[in-house]
This record gives sequence, C-alpha cells and structure tokens, in this order.
Amino acid sequence: MLATIAFAATAQAQETPATLGASNHAVDVAIAPPGGSPTFADEFSGKRIDPANWRFDTSRNRAGWYNNERQYYAPANTPANARVEKGALVIEARRETPKGPDAGGQAYTSARIVSTRPMGYGFYDIRAKLPCGRGIWPALWMLPPNGTWPAGGEIDILELVGYEPGLVHATLHSAAFNHARGTQRGGSLKMRTACGEWHRYQLDWKPDSITIGVDGRGYMRVDNDQPGGQAAWPFDRPFNLIMNVAVGGDWGGKMGIDDTRFPQSMKVDYVRYWQYR
Repeated sequence: MLATIAFAATAQAQETPATLGASNHAVDVAIAPPGGSPTFADEFSGKRIDPANWRFDTSRNRAGWYNNERQYYAPANTPANARVEKGALVIEARRETPKGPDAGGQAYTSARIVSTRPMGYGFYDIRAKLPCGRGIWPALWMLPPNGTWPAGGEIDILELVGYEPGLVHATLHSAAFNHARGTQRGGSLKMRTACGEWHRYQLDWKPDSITIGVDGRGYMRVDNDQPGGQAAWPFDRPFNLIMNVAVGGDWGGKMGIDDTRFPQSMKVDYVRYWQYR
C-alpha cells in the first residue's frame, strides 16, 4: 500500500491501480530463511495480541484513510476486528457502523497493526491466509518509522485485491521510483490458491537487493544498482511491519464492494524475522 504523506509511527497509504506491479523485475529463484532461531518471532500462541510486539494504528479514522478507502480501523482490545484465535492472528473486516469517538462516517470496520520494533536487513517469513471478495484489500508491508513518502521508501511484501483472487503483488517505492511517476518497481504472481489457503509470504532484504516471494520461490527482485543515492535506494535502515485489511479504495474498490461477503478475515499463523549481521 503506497504511502503518500509524511509518516511517523502512523503511516498513511495510497494506491494507483493502473501502474501497480511493474513486471520488469520478475525472477524465479529459490529463497529460504537462514539457519538457526529467528531474531524475532510471534507465533500468536497466546490468548491476545501482544502489545510488546504490535500497536494499533487509528490515526486517520476521523479524516479518512488514503486511497478513498472505506474502513475504520479499530483500536486495541477490539476482538471483533483483531484477535488471536486458534493459534493465529485474525484481522477481520466487517460491514458495520463504527462506534468509536473518532469515527469519520465509515460503513466498515477493520484493523491495522504495526510492529513496535523496526526491523531491517534480514529474512521475513509470514504465513498467512488471505480473504477474497470484491472490495477486500489485504496487505503485508513495511514503512520506516519516520520520514516522508516516497523519499522514506516502502516495501510491499504482499497485496491482493479481492476482485483478482488469483494474483498477488510485490512492489518497492522510493523518491525516484514510485507510482506517482509511474516508475515503481515490482512484480505480480498468479496463484490459484492465493485466497483461502495458507501460504508463506517472504522477503529477503539485503543491502544490495530485495527479493520477495511465496513458499520458498522468489518472484520479484530489485537490485540496488541505480544512480541517485537515497532517492533510488532508501532501503538502508529499519522499517516497521504493517498488517491490515482495507475495504474499497481507488484500487481495492475499483470493481465495487460486495457487501454479501462480509465479514472477511486475514489470518496470520506466524511472523518470523532473521536479522542479517
């Protein structure tokens, strides 16, 4: 999801569907986590979302979220929208009027959670099951804890729009390469079982390259080989991981919203991160 304004710990986002996911960075390579125990892992094996690991982003509820999205993001301790259930994190979008004092006229609720610690170079492995249906827009992505978009950079590990249930997207954005210029770098992967089945969404982030894949196969790689310094490659400092399910918007809602498909849930079995030294 593409951030459009200054973001501190609370990041905003915007997508432009017409130019998303340039395919000129397609690869087909094996990727795998390094040996040993992860530097960070949340297996979601407890009874609640651990506040030491995750915080809830509600910063744009009153003003409205970017992309003309239609959801209200619930605060912490709202189990209808975010909970641990049967050993998995559940982020659930619902067709309902939000009751929070910061509501901005939305007709849907969901949740957006952000890692409390930024993480940098390393291997990320997120096992998730995605929802489907017109108007649903789940994402696993990363932004730095401070800066402005697009100069600060953005890493989209996984995005799916519900009206294209067999296609996942991975994208990078920077000052020189972003959707506003039509120069963003990324790729897409056809997956018959992208919706409704478990898959491992993976990021291999190195100083000289970023590779994104599914189930041990990288399908998109961008190398740090362009002139421009930070404008071309701002991916040299830790970012925060974001997990959310948006509703509608310029891209996610391009084909409308099917209200008969709610509630819709993204489930995350685990998040694991191996830091590269």
